[in-house]
Amino acid sequence: MNREKAKIEILSPNANKTIEVARLLGSKLKKGDILALSGELGSGKTCFTAGLARGLGVSENYQITSPTFTLINEYKARCNLYHFDLYRLNGYSEFEDLGYEEYFSGEGVVVIEWAEKIADILPPSAFFIKFEYVDENSRKINIQGPKKRLKELAIDMGMEVG
Repeated sequence: MNREKAKIEILSPNANKTIEVARLLGSKLKKGDILALSGELGSGKTCFTAGLARGLGVSENYQITSPTFTLINEYKARCNLYHFDLYRLNGYSEFEDLGYEEYFSGEGVVVIEWAEKIADILPPSAFFIKFEYVDENSRKINIQGPKKRLKELAIDMGMEVG
């Protein structure tokens, strides 16, 4: 299996642009895609997930919030969205207790906030998305993933892969 990785870097000047980029990406995702999000508190992970949800077809009637206390929210869409927030996770065993393997089985799109806590168990096909502060409103978003798949997504989104 080809494990070659590629990267896209996006500079987002504000939350609306982050949502727009994520909505476009979400419209191109398919069952089995796993997105591992990392970044400081307030760096845009939940904002990005809200855009992904809209791109996947989650109704505007549903507010997309971070499942900090419940650890997972499920949203019905063309591909169901499974949104994990591992901020309060005390250990890997708590994630195992959620039965994560079932979610990773390919029946929907999985988004994991604070994914660095479980990076060792994420499959090589996962997309790693890192959010960095540029200033109060701007963020740098780095998306890294399997070269072939990321290239397809980038072309569909009108972006270049580095």
